This record gives sequence, structure tokens and C-alpha cells, in this order.
Amino acid sequence: MKIAIVEDDINMRKSLEIAMSDYKEFEVKTFKNAKDALKNLDDSFDLIITDINMPGMDGIEFVKELNGRFEVIIMTGNATLGRAIESIHLGVKDFLLKPFDVDTLVEAIKREDKIQKTKKSVVPTKSNESDFLGTSQALEKVLKIADKASKTDASILLLGQSGVGKEVFASYIHKNSPRANKPFVAINMAAIPENLVESELFGFEKGAFTDASEAKAGQFELAQGGTLFLDEIGEMPYGVQAKLLRALQEKEVRRLGSPKLIKIDIRIISATNANLQEKIKNGEFREDLYYRLNTIPLHIPPLKERKDEILQIADAMVEQNCKKYGFDLKLFSKDAKEQLLSYNWPGNIRELISVVERAVILSETQEIQKDELFLNNKI
Repeated sequence: MKIAIVEDDINMRKSLEIAMSDYKEFEVKTFKNAKDALKNLDDSFDLIITDINMPGMDGIEFVKELNGRFEVIIMTGNATLGRAIESIHLGVKDFLLKPFDVDTLVEAIKREDKIQKTKKSVVPTKSNESDFLGTSQALEKVLKIADKASKTDASILLLGQSGVGKEVFASYIHKNSPRANKPFVAINMAAIPENLVESELFGFEKGAFTDASEAKAGQFELAQGGTLFLDEIGEMPYGVQAKLLRALQEKEVRRLGSPKLIKIDIRIISATNANLQEKIKNGEFREDLYYRLNTIPLHIPPLKERKDEILQIADAMVEQNCKKYGFDLKLFSKDAKEQLLSYNWPGNIRELISVVERAVILSETQEIQKDELFLNNKI
């Protein structure tokens, strides 16, 4: 990490230069004033550490001149609240009061270094149809609604049969939202034992129950700032539904065994293949929670209504599996393609992906035959 230190006091400047020389992971260059720094700063610098009270151009004016090009830590011996607030508004990340020890400064630098590395590791997340293995007219209609919904924080309920790609849609919406660089946390309600749902969602403190040997953050906390995807929401135990509703309304959660409330800022996307209105009639799902989750319903059509996608998905999966298993690229015969298109696909995309992988593995030649799909017969 390359750091510029701007300090007019020669003794302070030399002290910092000597102290920082012990940290080989940092490359430090010092400047005696802001104007000198501005002449020499280039894009190779990762962080600026500047005094606030300097002759000529002070630290605040210096930060304004930097115009957001660099991350900045300000140090000063006589800070006022007004100056601190002004520097924060300019995007300054840290504000160190003199005198401080070197460890305090190094801690601040390492915090910033960690933030920058995290940012660099995040791939730009503006998404498009390439999130999907294929596209069809039916899918594009849903995508248009998803694109509009993604720009908001409205709760979305994804509806559709098992295997239609609800989690892919949830991820697509997150990637196209203002929360794209924050976590996307997915949890399947049907996969969690009923007695563990509450602790999984909200977390727990050490000693909250017999096996709680250490504290654990819940999924709400892990998704902070981002999106929490609640798959198979219709399987959530009725007793936990009231607590979920309260968490969404109050925007806060409480870990099991803790009196402390934790503020949350997340976007909720839920999904189900169940008829929630039928569950409401049967007393299995709360009506108030349903309306809270169902601000924007998205009905994802089954694969049998998206025929245009079948061969696109199949071809993509053949290529992927041939690479995975080290095979030369295989192709579908004409009869195999016809059967893929005529089959009803009760398991939707999930079934198609499984069928293609099996066919790639078991086919005897480079051309996958109709009978090697094993759609209507047992192996």
C-alpha cells in the first residue's frame, strides 16, 4: 500500500517517516505541505494522511482539491466538531487526534487497506440476461418487471414451480440493485429443522441454549446492507412468522439470549412453490406477513412454457459438463433435440440440468442419442 503523509511540522513528519519504516507492507512518502503534495501525487498512491492545520492550504482545502481521487485520513492536534463534521462530509474516512501512538495510526491504515482490498475483489455487478442459461419471450416479460423492481427496496415474492430458477432470479435482482456490492444471503426454510429456524435467522448469544458454546450472528445480520433471500417461505414455522414480521416492520432483530436490539438494513426477497393463500385459509401462514412480503409478486413460468430456452440451456450444460469431465465436446442428435423439446419437464430447469449431465457421462459417442437421455425409461 502506497501512502502519502502531508505534515508541515518537520519533527512530526520525520517521526512518522521513521516509525512507518518498520512496516514493510507500507510504502510511505512524506510532503511538507499540501501544494507540494498536489504536485507529486499520482494514481499509484492508495491513501493520503494529512494534517488539518497547515500554512497556505489547510487540510480541508487540500481534501477539496483532491476531489475524491484518494481515500484520506486526517490528523490534528486541535480539532473542533465543526471541522470534523466538514471533513466527514468530504468523504474523509478517519479523524485522528494528536498526540496518537503509531499503533493507532497503523490500525487506521490497516482498516482502510482492508476496505480497499474488499472493493477491488468485488467484480462489477451490473447484470443482464447472461445470468440465465437461456432466454425466451416468457422469461423476458418477467425480467422486465424484475429490472424495474430491482431499482427499489420493495419486498419481492417469487412464485413458481420447484426448479424454475427462483434463486437465480433473486440473485439477478440483487446484482441489479443499489445493494449490489453488499451481501446476498440465501436461506432455504425447508432445509432447516423447525426448532433451529429462529436461531438461524436471528442468531444467538453464548449460553442461550444447551449447545450454544459461542455466540453466532443470524442470517439477518450476515445480510446487513444487502439482500436476504428466504426460499420456500411457505415452510416457515407459524410461530416464527410473527417474529419475522416484527423484524421487518421494526427493522431490528434480537439474538436469542440477548436483551440487545440490532438495527438491520436489508432487502427481503422470498420465494415459494406453495399456494400461500391456501395456507392462509388453513391457518398455516400469516396473512399480514403475506402482504408484507408480496409487494411485488413475480410469477416465473415453468420450463414447458419457455420452450425457446430448452436447447439453449441444454447446449450450455453440455459444454460445461464436457469441460468438467475432460471430454471432447459432444452434441445432441436431431432425435435427441426433438425429445428434449417435446418432454414436459415436471422438474423444470433443475431436471434438465440433471438429464444433460447424465447424458454427457453415459453417451457412447460424440453425438448424444435420444435413448441416452433416459427421459421415459429407467437406466
